Amino acid sequence: MDNPVTPRDAATAPRRRDRHGRGMRGPIAPPQVPLAASRAEVFADLVQDSVERLERRWPQLADIDFLVLDVPRPDEAGDVWSDETVPLGRTVSSRDGRRARVVVYRRPVEIRTKGRDERAMLVHEVVVEQVADLLGLTPETVDPRYGED
Repeated sequence: MDNPVTPRDAATAPRRRDRHGRGMRGPIAPPQVPLAASRAEVFADLVQDSVERLERRWPQLADIDFLVLDVPRPDEAGDVWSDETVPLGRTVSSRDGRRARVVVYRRPVEIRTKGRDERAMLVHEVVVEQVADLLGLTPETVDPRYGED
């Protein structure tokens, strides 16, 4: 029996479907739809929105790096926290030519909130508190609307 079709090399292309033709055919939603964004990406957008709100009033925030980490590491120097309290964010002052940083921890914030609006408010409060700590000001000075909602 002559077979004119040569078999496809399995190493050249990844298999997207199983041998029965089932499996994911493609993305569930197009990239421009909010459903396509992961929880981490949505959280990073909330932090960025909060920073942009504050940068209008405090232009020196452009010199600070804002980071999002999933959870705090207990071995970080200077962090003292117990089982009852997990930090929602922290600041790292500038040293050795490195820029100052504000870190917001995603999972502790997500656990304490129920919806997107509540999460956005808590993210903004954490960012305001960390910026105030870094600048040596009170949170009410950094954002006059702090604590109102």
